[in-house]
Amino acid sequence: MLFNKPRTVANPRSITRRSTESAGIDALTVESYTVPTDGPESDGTLEWDRTSIVLATASAGGEQGMGYTYADSATATLIHEVLAGVVRGMDVLSPTAAYMAMWQRIRNLGRPGVASMAISAVDCALWDLKARLLKVPLVTLLGQVRAGAAVYGSGGFTSYTDRQLAKQLGGWANEGMAAVKMKIGRDPQRDEERVRVAREAIGPKTRLYVDANGAYSPRQALEQTSMLADFDVRWFEEPVTSDNLDGLRFVRDRAPARMEIAAGEYGYRAVDFQRMLAASAVDVLQADMTRCGGVTGFMQVAALCEANNVPLSSHTAPALHAHAACAAIPFTEMEYFHDHVRIERMLFDGLPQLTKGELQPDLSRPGNGLVLRRSDAKKFAA
Repeated sequence: MLFNKPRTVANPRSITRRSTESAGIDALTVESYTVPTDGPESDGTLEWDRTSIVLATASAGGEQGMGYTYADSATATLIHEVLAGVVRGMDVLSPTAAYMAMWQRIRNLGRPGVASMAISAVDCALWDLKARLLKVPLVTLLGQVRAGAAVYGSGGFTSYTDRQLAKQLGGWANEGMAAVKMKIGRDPQRDEERVRVAREAIGPKTRLYVDANGAYSPRQALEQTSMLADFDVRWFEEPVTSDNLDGLRFVRDRAPARMEIAAGEYGYRAVDFQRMLAASAVDVLQADMTRCGGVTGFMQVAALCEANNVPLSSHTAPALHAHAACAAIPFTEMEYFHDHVRIERMLFDGLPQLTKGELQPDLSRPGNGLVLRRSDAKKFAA
């Protein structure tokens, strides 16, 4: 799907302070692409064979900024038909004002889900545009606090054979990643053997994480923690659905001391994260800037985590998170998700570099540094 085909990205050019301050957003365009996976994939509660990415491009002052979300093409429709008209003409140096205007506009559409993902993509594009106009990397604009964000390899789908599982997770461990994560929960009777295969593949020093995607009841999840502890699993993500805060708290209160309970990837509003923190439901809070309101929303979650002394981890879309992750004070580690790493390598130039288990933003490039390779992307156009 392609709405109002974006202009070719312009070369950086000098913009005076006066002209930048007075600039309004000229246009907002959107594109949608669907990329097949490299094999059948599943987790504890879902199966899929393709991934859709929706890209928003904002233009002003001869520059363009880009953001994206991994979402259905309905998200692109909402950006084109609703949000483009909201942000057009707004101050290019005030992306937070545009963020608030978008939230107000979608009041009767419902904030979670598609609307939030649409706003997330646009917000990321506006922050990227602002940084490009000011000719600084996005992390510099946000305030850099670390050179790189630690990553953990993430995949280990329940559809994988034991051999595929061992190869993927073992490969990440050999590359120097300090932690890897696998999916569990689709077949609880097979969980123990699959976790055993993973531990043998990565060795005793690499941290092993598991993600049930809400597949268990609280008591089932608690029962699994004993088995997982035998393999020194350090992170149990969504042992029960994140809609069940009492259930998460039940598991967290009774899990082995070395096992952290994590959730938050389905948070769409600041209040979603605040409720999770108030319920003491997690040891680690996750946030996905392709869902939670883009850069603006992600930094709001970081502030909540800092105020509550809870570490923050990002969910998927590693290339998009790299700059914000290096500016968020309570940030600990980033999900290096197989599907999204593959798509970002296929579609973009200017990716942050993975060095010694850390993803480091390219400080020689303005904004988020990403440029879409249209010649490669066009075959995936929805």
